[in-house]
Amino acid sequence: MRREFALILLAGAAGAGLVVLAVRQAWAHAVFSPPKPLPVQDIAVTGQQLVPLAGALALAALACLAAVIATRSVIRRAFGVLLAALGVGTAVAAATAVRTSAVLAAARASALDGPLGGSTTSGSSSGGAVHEIVIAGPGRVMLAGAPWRAAVLAGAAAIVLAGLATAWRGARWPAMGARYERERTVTADSAGMWESLSRDVDPTVDDATRG
Repeated sequence: MRREFALILLAGAAGAGLVVLAVRQAWAHAVFSPPKPLPVQDIAVTGQQLVPLAGALALAALACLAAVIATRSVIRRAFGVLLAALGVGTAVAAATAVRTSAVLAAARASALDGPLGGSTTSGSSSGGAVHEIVIAGPGRVMLAGAPWRAAVLAGAAAIVLAGLATAWRGARWPAMGARYERERTVTADSAGMWESLSRDVDPTVDDATRG
């Protein structure tokens, strides 16, 4: 049971970590063509900018896993159901179609948050020269996040499976405090035995026999 518990927790944590990693990668590129002689601007847009809900739900799943460790019985099963729901929500958020307007809006917002403010920010061209990014002219979108979206779906599936397994078998798994209570009992018994020996009393003889 302990090994099963550890494997389920590891699967859920790995799935949530995979989601968090995947949404931080570039899912699309917004390409702007300002008037010449200004260079073409290529701005990467991450999954976190496009589907922030997926990353938030994955972090919530990690917190839910911590609650699974700390609880037991019916409460643990309830957290298992919640964990499965968070995984489903993550998958739905990642499966939402990425719209061109959303990518362009995220790219413009990213440029406006640059160190120079306004409509420009610093950047570099293909030759390595540093220049200002000017958001002007028509923009087109190139999607590049299909592998990362698949990774989010895989991570979400791991979260769902961990939640379902917890809801099904979580009540049988050991509680976090059970081992601590056993260790504390053993420590107390050992301390009592050494105290008896220090008083020249045989700890293996019960009180009735000793009387």
